[in-house]
Amino acid sequence: MFRRREDPITQATQPSPTERVTSVMGPGIVWKGSLSGSGGVRIEGAFEGDIAIRGLLVVGESGRVTCQDLRANVVIVAGAVRGDITAEKVEIRATGRVWGNVTTAAFATEEGAFLRGQITMEEQVNLGLTGQTVAEISPLQETQPSKPA
Repeated sequence: MFRRREDPITQATQPSPTERVTSVMGPGIVWKGSLSGSGGVRIEGAFEGDIAIRGLLVVGESGRVTCQDLRANVVIVAGAVRGDITAEKVEIRATGRVWGNVTTAAFATEEGAFLRGQITMEEQVNLGLTGQTVAEISPLQETQPSKPA
């Protein structure tokens, strides 16, 4: 009878580890550096550097991202992104602003969204993300100490 209203930015149609937010960078945070790994990240502050995420990246309304090449499975922009985006799915919300080229397999915008750049649609997008995901690491690898040589 009563349903809790979900945040449409963080809710995906089929929530899986790559489609839900697990980490948040708040609105008062300014970060310069590199962001990589697996999981979902929501940026509400200012970020400058490299982003390569195996999962969901949400740039909230107060979020400001500046990077040469942003790579993630799914990118939702409700704030501002300055840099090229490579993702399997890109969505620019009404409050979203993107200055850069977009390479994606699925693209959606809302009325009022801004994009200054080119969109390249591909059947499949190679993100070029390397390294193991959390699901690929077995519990034995994590808990067994290494033996001295």
